[in-house]
Amino acid sequence: GLCVDIIGGAVVKPHSRPYMALIQGANNNLICGGALIKEDWVLTAAHCKVERARVILGAHSQKAEEKEKQVFNIAKEIRYPCYNYGSKENDIMLLQLQKRAKLNKAVKTIDLPTSYDDPTPGTTCTVAGWGQIHKSRRKFSDTLREVNVTVIAREICNDDDHYRKNPVITDNMICAGDKRGGKDSCQGDSGAPLRCNNVMRGITAFGKANKCGAADGPGVYTRLTKEYVQWIRKTIRG
Repeated sequence: GLCVDIIGGAVVKPHSRPYMALIQGANNNLICGGALIKEDWVLTAAHCKVERARVILGAHSQKAEEKEKQVFNIAKEIRYPCYNYGSKENDIMLLQLQKRAKLNKAVKTIDLPTSYDDPTPGTTCTVAGWGQIHKSRRKFSDTLREVNVTVIAREICNDDDHYRKNPVITDNMICAGDKRGGKDSCQGDSGAPLRCNNVMRGITAFGKANKCGAADGPGVYTRLTKEYVQWIRKTIRG
């Protein structure tokens, strides 16, 4: 239940985020978001339950038929070896698609970061998704939305006014939201990329259950550390 739609954001121009992957279940239900990092590889969060799911690239609307959409079955799901559901540590997963995507204007890969600096508190980042748009009503967005969030220092995120070290926000995580609340990722956005200064720096991981957009429960993102990126590169090189 702690998995993370976009709160306080706006609908993006259709197909303007061509790296976004929509992960849907057998009943066309939203499971997670993701990022296309190679023609046949999508980066997402390890807690996403992708059994019998499929990956849709080139989507703007979840429901509408769009000529840009490319639909794929998942050939392989590879969770980071030390993923821990309880501590939320290492919440990162690679999905290999059964065939390669055709890259075009609506479907493009996003670059992995080549530097590993920790985004400084106060940095503005963006996150997109099809997730929940109201903190209490479980209604997902049909179209892709995006919101700006601000990086918050880990000490603040771990203090008694925020996560109270339950779970501990580690150096492998980025905490980001809005001091006043109202801007956040939410249920259904998990796995989507967090971009800071146009570089992918994280993966949407979790928030406080039923408290999307609350000032005391900013979104938490798996940070793309050097270790993670090396693991990704090695895995997708195959």
